[in-house]
Amino acid sequence: MTGTTCPGCGRADTSGANFCASCGHQLRDATDEATDAFELESELPHEEDRARFPHDCGLFVVETGPKAGARYGLEAELTTLGRHGEADIFFDDVTVSRRHAEVRRDGDRYTVHDTGSLNGTYVNRARIERALLHDGDEVQVGRFRLVFFHGTAD
Repeated sequence: MTGTTCPGCGRADTSGANFCASCGHQLRDATDEATDAFELESELPHEEDRARFPHDCGLFVVETGPKAGARYGLEAELTTLGRHGEADIFFDDVTVSRRHAEVRRDGDRYTVHDTGSLNGTYVNRARIERALLHDGDEVQVGRFRLVFFHGTAD
């Protein structure tokens, strides 16, 4: 399999990803042709995950990083994310600050806040200080990408 070298950090990538797993730098130009074949699933991704949480509760599913596949319910008014041992969602990785970000719940609205992290917090690949989360949004903390789901998304 042929690979790409990240122009940002020099890391070799053979996965065909669009962004570097190490630093997040764009690896492929948006005009590059994707040649991966895939089959459409009859069921929407993560519908099973949604069914396990209350219909009015937010949910994070870790898509990439060492904890890929982990699920976190966002039932509390405040959920902390970071490398600190007391973080509600603990990421043991140097790309994550000790107190990296937090998610605040206000009724059925969820807002993610960067808490002065070194590498930043991203929502849908845009660096943010604070952002309202919507069903399907992608949140990046260090090299971890989490997808936000809001309950059953009726």
